[in-house]
Amino acid sequence: MHLLVTGAAGFIGSAYVRALLAPGPVEAAAEVSHVTVLDKLTYAGRLDNLDLTHPRLSFAQGDICDPELVDRLMARADQVVHFAAESHVDRSITGADAFVRTNVTGTQTLLDAALRHGVDRFVHVSTDEVYGSVASGSFTEEDPLSPNSPYAASKASSDLIALSYHRTHGLDVRVTRCCNNYGPRQFPEKVIPLFVSRLLDGGEVPLYGDGKNVRDWLHVEDHCRGVDLVRIGGRPGEIYNISGGTELSNLELTELLLKACGGSWDQVRYVEDRKGHDWRYSIHDDKARTELGYRPQRDFASGLAETVAWYRNNRSWWEPLSPGATA
Repeated sequence: MHLLVTGAAGFIGSAYVRALLAPGPVEAAAEVSHVTVLDKLTYAGRLDNLDLTHPRLSFAQGDICDPELVDRLMARADQVVHFAAESHVDRSITGADAFVRTNVTGTQTLLDAALRHGVDRFVHVSTDEVYGSVASGSFTEEDPLSPNSPYAASKASSDLIALSYHRTHGLDVRVTRCCNNYGPRQFPEKVIPLFVSRLLDGGEVPLYGDGKNVRDWLHVEDHCRGVDLVRIGGRPGEIYNISGGTELSNLELTELLLKACGGSWDQVRYVEDRKGHDWRYSIHDDKARTELGYRPQRDFASGLAETVAWYRNNRSWWEPLSPGATA
């Protein structure tokens, strides 16, 4: 079975491909005879995230909005896992056009090609941010979408387009929505690698507003496992939330990172809150647990310790990226 994976030179997509090509966390790696990665190699994509010498891996550099390239690659694919996206909220606030183009038009380009070539299934990877903020309780897959940032709105749009291809054309589309990911090789504009890289150098870290915004944290390996469970055993036309089960305020997360990096609160600089900053994200993943047997296997304490150790031991990976990282 030939699998096309988009955006797999980035943080989450590359973790998924590495797991597929090595024995271990992804459940049915043996069924995948070949993986083709399509990635534009924007600022967050890194070829060194992949083993390009692996005999079961091919790499194509290009844009998911390029219909000719997408059509050529899709003609060889049996299934698609679609990670490619512009994903940083701050960047979407200052320039939404790239988010609409990649996340909406790019997804539609892929769907058209998948339909044209009779692809067996199409897994569309999305985010809990499409639901918006929730003061208490947790969102289920049945809750309406209420995105509050241009990034989240572009992902909600792509979710709806993907699901429409199932309902209108009968294409086997499965949507996953996950909470905040962390782990090695995450580009240092996101909060955990940003804070770790700066704290390891004795620098300051920026904390938005009062630091009380709450996020649920999921190790990237657990996310990849959940995505593959949906690919293998999910139902066509269904949405599956994938949660980590570790809710922390940004203050609590900062305290853990200071401790892990040997820093102090003197290094924390409170900054003006992000525009439209959602207070809390939270999702139920009962559906994935009940139907697919999903369970997060990485506890946050050990996962965070391993992540900090990776950044400490792999400065050559992140140091060239840090000057351009944003808060």
